[in-house]
Amino acid sequence: MLGLLAELDRASGYDLLKTFEISLANVWVGTQSQIYGELGKLTADGFIEVLEEGPRGRKAYGITEAGRAELRQWLLETEPRNVRRDEALLRVFFLGQLEPEQAVAYLRKQAEHVGGWEEELDGVERRVPWDDGNLSSYGRVALEYGRRYTQMRREWLEWAVQQVGERQR
Repeated sequence: MLGLLAELDRASGYDLLKTFEISLANVWVGTQSQIYGELGKLTADGFIEVLEEGPRGRKAYGITEAGRAELRQWLLETEPRNVRRDEALLRVFFLGQLEPEQAVAYLRKQAEHVGGWEEELDGVERRVPWDDGNLSSYGRVALEYGRRYTQMRREWLEWAVQQVGERQR
């Protein structure tokens, strides 16, 4: 949220949710309740402030100097947690407990999921109003990661289907 508010200067919870959906949702899933809850916490911590209140309780938020410092500290000094959990891949270790046809079916189903990811990325490419701003520039970098990752995953799944098929023979 701090990063989005730093880029947008001011935004309502709804604006942030929509921006999140077309940009960050490909790398970090956030629900409406999580986003609004985080806005409350960040306001209480003094990292963001309510700049204006509108009809029906709509609030526009902006990042504070303390929020910018927190964002910079997170970007530069906090080591990212590279999560190495992949439940779909974990299950591959135990596919030997299934009949080979079931194992192949599982792998093919995973390939369908990857195809869905590729469609989602294509949709993001079409929906985002790309410009020369930071979110667009670095968003394209993240989008390309998603494209390359899904391509690798699809190719690996195709290979895995062949491996299991050969084992079956």
